[in-house]
Amino acid sequence: MKLSKLKNSYDVIIVGSGIAGLYAALNFPESVSVLMLSKQERHISNSSLAQGGVACVLDTENDSFDFHIEDTLIAGGRKNDIDAVRTLVEEGPRDVLRTIEYGVEYDRDEAGELIKTLEGGHSKRRIVHHKDTSGKEMVDKLVMAVEKLPNVTLSDETMVTSMQRITNGFKATIMHGDEFRQIFSSFCILASGGIGRVYKYTTNPSVATGDGIRLAYEMGASIKNLSYVQFHPTAFNGANREQFLISEAVRGEGAYLLNCNKERFMDRYDERLELAPRDVVSRSIIMESRRLGNNSFYLDIRYKGEEYLKKRFPGIYAGCLKQGVDISKDLIPVFPCHHYLMGGIETDLNAKTTLPRLYAAGECACTGVHGKNRLASNSLLEALVFGRRAAEDIVRCINANFYAVKEQKEEAIDYKGAPLPKGTRTEIREIMQKAYFVIPDEGAIHEGKRRIEAILNRLRNGKFAVNVDYCEALSLATIAYIILREADR
Repeated sequence: MKLSKLKNSYDVIIVGSGIAGLYAALNFPESVSVLMLSKQERHISNSSLAQGGVACVLDTENDSFDFHIEDTLIAGGRKNDIDAVRTLVEEGPRDVLRTIEYGVEYDRDEAGELIKTLEGGHSKRRIVHHKDTSGKEMVDKLVMAVEKLPNVTLSDETMVTSMQRITNGFKATIMHGDEFRQIFSSFCILASGGIGRVYKYTTNPSVATGDGIRLAYEMGASIKNLSYVQFHPTAFNGANREQFLISEAVRGEGAYLLNCNKERFMDRYDERLELAPRDVVSRSIIMESRRLGNNSFYLDIRYKGEEYLKKRFPGIYAGCLKQGVDISKDLIPVFPCHHYLMGGIETDLNAKTTLPRLYAAGECACTGVHGKNRLASNSLLEALVFGRRAAEDIVRCINANFYAVKEQKEEAIDYKGAPLPKGTRTEIREIMQKAYFVIPDEGAIHEGKRRIEAILNRLRNGKFAVNVDYCEALSLATIAYIILREADR
């Protein structure tokens, strides 16, 4: 969509089109005008790559809210916000069932009952899924539902370069190709996803550069626990920057984790073996690699057979086959890499940030749900629950006769300047990979922070051309600086 076709102002701007943003949009009445911005195509997000499914208590005979809460607290090192966890667990099932009304298809048995799988850290089978492409299924169906809404305008390939607080709302400077606009809104929901591209290797797509967190930080919102970074233990060990994820559900369905000698080793580190929480398994792999002086690790699920694996994990089966690995015959090479962010923009139970009228939901937000480590398949649940809560709170504000932002005059935008110095983003990634990987390097953290601070100052104070490359580099430098500053205390 050409930016010239957009209105001057909206009631709500949603930055991001993952599940948090999409589900928020679906919870506004038609009287509320909404502009949803996608940095790339609207289906591209961390949400769309989620494989495992959604964790929620739908079987109260064999499971309970208390069990799910306790599993979440154990995984999070009991650094979780208990009120947020209880809200997530108790309200989540209703939202999951509602996604079915929007057309989301979860796997069912011959009797038509929802099939629930097990993943690391869960004491019960409670994860509903769509084969191993649950996130894509949810995003695709929710996008279709949002596209039908007369009050929601979607703009793809549109990046928010900066955002400012103004009287009764916000001014967002947005960019589509070489076209720039300033759009005004009474409320804003940041649902911009994660920070994966601050690392050399990540499971995240190219859009995950922490833009929403940078925008909130620049406006003065509180950023909390950004150093709570999760590394997934079983990413496909390939040469690409974006690593192919081997879902937690593969271990949940019985895969063994092997070292370079093709031996199981988790019994040396945790009695839960392969089903320990992600942070435990990742640290165990790193310690085992140091013990043996070898970084070769594998998952073995060959004994399940080709027919089962093709049916249960069609995406993973096909993805590995592209890399020359037949998981019904071959071991799957794996190694930890960056996966998820538990910290982010500080929010309350209604997804409100510390700034008036600014909300955050999904991975860019810090609700306190996950503590220091996210329990598998709680992320999509969090996106649903707190995306909805953000919309509901905004509607309450509107119904209470809030003061709306008035149509304002756009100012001239100076977007010209020097090109971004080559290697800037590469340098940021290499610093983070060395200083703050699975087991942080305390000696490299302080020096890394100093180098990142210099990069950030250069980006802020230099006269660089405003384009996607520059904006993403600014976001990555901001994210890296906050993480290392926290870690250096």
